[in-house]
Amino acid sequence: MQELKEVRFNETEVLLKDSRVKSPILPEKRDQMNRTVTIQGNAVIEGAVYAQRLAIQTGDAEFMGAVFANLELHVNTDATGKIIFRKSVGSADSVVSRASNANLLFANDINAKKVTLYNAFVAGSIYADDIVLENCVVIGGVFATQKIDMKDSIVGTFNGASVSVSSFAGILLPSAFSIEKLYATPDIKFYNYSLADFGALFKGQPQSQKSGKIKMNIEAVEIKTTLSTEEYQKTLLSYTVIGKVLAADLLDTDRFQNHFLLTAASLNSQLLRVYDFGRDAKGNPIELSLEKIKDFFFDVLHGKIEVQDMDGNFDIKQLTKEFN
Repeated sequence: MQELKEVRFNETEVLLKDSRVKSPILPEKRDQMNRTVTIQGNAVIEGAVYAQRLAIQTGDAEFMGAVFANLELHVNTDATGKIIFRKSVGSADSVVSRASNANLLFANDINAKKVTLYNAFVAGSIYADDIVLENCVVIGGVFATQKIDMKDSIVGTFNGASVSVSSFAGILLPSAFSIEKLYATPDIKFYNYSLADFGALFKGQPQSQKSGKIKMNIEAVEIKTTLSTEEYQKTLLSYTVIGKVLAADLLDTDRFQNHFLLTAASLNSQLLRVYDFGRDAKGNPIELSLEKIKDFFFDVLHGKIEVQDMDGNFDIKQLTKEFN
């Protein structure tokens, strides 16, 4: 790889290929505010990036600093290879990637007006007006002031004015929210993973008998709440399995170790070292690297790692007896 130790850009467009940029790509003059940055492959940028438009034609590409694209951050549909954003990503307008064959990873939050992602892993949360996700995993929350469309995706939680889910959807936390009634296609498979034994699955060990994914019947789990003040009133719909979680809390759910996986993913860009997660069947330490966590959750999403179903019926007396 060609290494550019000191880089100064004065052009209206910056093209990077087979390059390592050790300096930030920031405008130094007013006429550079409208500069387009184009990544043509095999590029690493160690500093922060500001561009009017950031175009990624193909990977591999790694951004180690914060990224802001005023007009658009766009990944070509035919892009391939690894594309990694280590810090926060923002845009005054849109962040778009429909590259189904690219290995796209965001290690932090995304904040934009419109976000459209296919085949992406987001360790943080997404904040936008409109959000479209397909074949994605978001460890944090998906928060939209207007609309969320999800297909074949797992997210930590969601909160949007209008939310639609199709094919398959999963949430990692006990509850999710919308203002309008959730729209789901008739064939939807909607699961809650808050009581799944991800710790055992990550280590390749048998799952706890008291763990599993919970199939959510949208009509049955919907709870309507009205929030009001002297000035206004707001209705919020929640889709929750909190009753089952509260019952299961009588058991020692800490042994599932889910919080280690989720925290290691969401805080990965701020950690000074990679922590191990115990040892595998061969006695080797299991590292909680972001890439391994990403692969694990995509294997869950695609069914390569199967999370057992959890019985939705709880006998409180029996659980209390077991706890004592």
